[in-house]
Amino acid sequence: MPQDYNQTLNLPKTDFQMRAALPQREPGMRKAWEENKLYEKLIEKNEGKPLYVLHDGPPYANGDIHLGTALNKVLKDFIVRYKNMSGYQSPYVPGWDTHGLPIELKAMKSIGVKNIKSAVDLRKHCREFALSFVDNQKEQFQRLGVWGDFDDPYLTLKPEFEARQIEIFGEMAKKGYIYKGLKPVYWCPECVTALAEAEIEYAEDPCHSIYVKFKVKDDKGKMASLGVDLDKTYFVIWTTTTWTLPGNVAICLGPDFEYCAVKAGEEYYIIARELVDSTMKAANIETYEIVGSIEGRELEYVLCQHPFIDRDSVVILGDHVTLESGTGCVHTAPGHGIEDFEVCVNHYPEIPIVVPVDDRGKLTELAGEFAGLTTDEANKAIAKHLDETGSLFAIEKIIHQYPHCWRCKKPVIFRATEQWFCSIDGFKEDVYKAIQGVEWIPAWGEDRITGMVRDRSDWCISRQRTWGVPIPIFYCKDCGKFVVTDDSIQAVSDLFRKEGSDAWYTHEAEEILPEGFVCPHCGGTHFTKENDIMDVWFDSGCTHAAVLKERDELRWPADLYLEGADQYRGWFQSSLLTSVAALGQAPYKAVCTHGWVVDGEGKKMSKSLGNGIVPEDIIKQYGADVLRLWVASSDYHADIRVSPDILKQLSEVYRKIRNTARYILGNLYDFDPNKDMVSDDQLFELDRWALMKLDALINKVRDAYDHFEFHMIYHAVRNFCVIDMSNFYLDILKDRLYVEKPDSLSRRAAQSAIYRILSALTRMLAPILAFTADEIWQYLPHLESDDAECVMFNDMPSTSGLKEDAAFMAKWDRIQAIREDVNKALELARKEKVIGKSLEAKVTLGCEGELYDFLQGVQSELTTALIVSAVEVKNAAEGDFAGDVEGLKVTVSKAGGEKCERCWTYSDTVGKDGEHPTLCSRCAAIIKE
Repeated sequence: MPQDYNQTLNLPKTDFQMRAALPQREPGMRKAWEENKLYEKLIEKNEGKPLYVLHDGPPYANGDIHLGTALNKVLKDFIVRYKNMSGYQSPYVPGWDTHGLPIELKAMKSIGVKNIKSAVDLRKHCREFALSFVDNQKEQFQRLGVWGDFDDPYLTLKPEFEARQIEIFGEMAKKGYIYKGLKPVYWCPECVTALAEAEIEYAEDPCHSIYVKFKVKDDKGKMASLGVDLDKTYFVIWTTTTWTLPGNVAICLGPDFEYCAVKAGEEYYIIARELVDSTMKAANIETYEIVGSIEGRELEYVLCQHPFIDRDSVVILGDHVTLESGTGCVHTAPGHGIEDFEVCVNHYPEIPIVVPVDDRGKLTELAGEFAGLTTDEANKAIAKHLDETGSLFAIEKIIHQYPHCWRCKKPVIFRATEQWFCSIDGFKEDVYKAIQGVEWIPAWGEDRITGMVRDRSDWCISRQRTWGVPIPIFYCKDCGKFVVTDDSIQAVSDLFRKEGSDAWYTHEAEEILPEGFVCPHCGGTHFTKENDIMDVWFDSGCTHAAVLKERDELRWPADLYLEGADQYRGWFQSSLLTSVAALGQAPYKAVCTHGWVVDGEGKKMSKSLGNGIVPEDIIKQYGADVLRLWVASSDYHADIRVSPDILKQLSEVYRKIRNTARYILGNLYDFDPNKDMVSDDQLFELDRWALMKLDALINKVRDAYDHFEFHMIYHAVRNFCVIDMSNFYLDILKDRLYVEKPDSLSRRAAQSAIYRILSALTRMLAPILAFTADEIWQYLPHLESDDAECVMFNDMPSTSGLKEDAAFMAKWDRIQAIREDVNKALELARKEKVIGKSLEAKVTLGCEGELYDFLQGVQSELTTALIVSAVEVKNAAEGDFAGDVEGLKVTVSKAGGEKCERCWTYSDTVGKDGEHPTLCSRCAAIIKE
């Protein structure tokens, strides 16, 4: 009866599935991680190792996560996982920013303004709303495979957080960095609150720029040299914010600029010389003449008549005046512009600060006949009035960059109000020094944040809302001055830590302050409280103290902050400012940034364009590991592209990595590394080459992890799995693994090599392919020294210790290149029906000189390496196919001999063994043994 020789082959066996089914399999794995408290075990396991703290920048608890949020969290998870596998204890405490206007507005909308009973009642609803989104986002982050202390995250609404924030504010106040003053700030009429620079976005806005005539009322005897008729002489100002004209109190000139008296018709216009032509062109005036000129400084204190309000507009001087646009005569409304405000307050204190716009963006009675109009309505009405009264010199329609509110996306206004500020100039030099002591990744981050700090004005930290941390300031009723002392700050901090910040609204000032507290200014004992809350950027800017200093498992300063590049003007900066001001140094040792997520064509994602992709959809289709692979594949310092085609390509790369693992697992079914591992000196040459390739991969991957260059890992692992393993080493290895005696040295050597490769590869991939790496680990046989429970409980791999010289590696790299050419020739022969499978082939290699000598020297390895039945090396530069290897020609023909029924090799020895006539001599010997 014929024997079934297939039963004698060592064919692969594994329950590790070819089909990943990640969307179905990952939730169960995540549940097991949480039930077995693997994150907690990991941190406990690493107790005593050096601490590495990546401090989480808090996302806003106000909706589902988007792809940018997922990118950020996954990048952080890569780093934390890697650090925990490379000699550190790296706890990860996630956090959420839970205060602020968006939450307050949504809470008000959900319950109805009429149903709000008190400030405490509104805050209760805001807290519930914020916590619901914390739970929602927490679930989404964990579904991504992110590990951390999600049972006890930090929240900016927690009493202990608020108490620390109060202490940071107190330190800054005691150093004199906090003050209250009237100053123009960004104001959102829609949200009815002041905004900080970090809450401003710029967008193109169409508007009318207008040129307005201000009639000279009293020249103070300074314009006689110009030869003008004062009754017909006007200063011409230019503005793009017509609605601010009711706030005009002055016209500012450059002291060193030359101003001309320009006659056109019967009127005379005062304009800077360099801007005369462009101004007259805007008014479509072709005929005009310059009748005289004078320096700007000579015109100081000339009085003009406001064009529609019974008010003087005085001519003043300022260094902020430029000749880039307009007329050189700057419309000055100190209630609506920071430069206007500063020049008046610092040099012309007698000039009043007029603010004719209320907190909802409507003009007040100070605007005269335009009272009650919105700023948009006023733009049109005022321009029409100027035209009808002859004060409109010219009007042009333009599109310019204008500030908008980051929350409601509506245009904001500049409006002078009483606000609390942090004086940045008071400690700016210390901030520069702190910046220089930080590692910025990429390096250009240092210049970016330095420039932003240099150019910024004082930080407006007060908000006219309810949901947030109250500004802990008391006012003395007896003298009217505000009070902030060590005792008052400590009292508020203690109260918040004990009862939370709601207590600010339920206790009178005297109940909060310590017994016997008196005003340091007048000795008074009657106090009231500030009503404003702090800017949410102050909240999140205090996390370095409220989290890193508050929690025992962390430390201050952090080793790393990692956020989007927009945080140079946001969290990176607010953290830096509060830390330097209160504590004297930066809150972080290194700062790393990533770009924006864009579509496959590099366009910003939006609902209107229909090019948005949400993390949930990717996970449902491909699984979280493919999303994580997308993050790893991206050079994230620039904008990161994503599209259905990109994700499909990445799923193919994932499949190749998974199949590499599955192939190796299938060939380790009878391998116990504790008993069957061979020593290094028993390895075959090809095995040593593969392990040396693995060593190179380990070094490259470890270096890339250390420098947060995850795309380098992606490309290196992909090339290793596809080119070095699947296309070469593992393909060649099939003969030894399948055909040789199960416990033969040649097979055990091959198994030892692939075991070491997969063990190392799985650990290298564990931070990136969190689910798949752990799945592979559960199927992999383990050394006694391994922790089999979870791949994360094991160290990153070290190199093998094998020492092979460059000539050895070059030899096998050269064989690999030759094999690629031979494979191309085999494919052509297959298409031409010369052969079927490669083992039906005899390959003749035609070459001369050094290449011939090389191939002669390795001919014994070529038949196995090329997976053919015979190889002939011919000393002649001729053949049927020329590939990439210079000087090599390949000819493919049908191999001689008969096909072995067991190994499928064609050999003259088939039929020579009477007991096994259908086998080659090698297979017959194996069967007999």
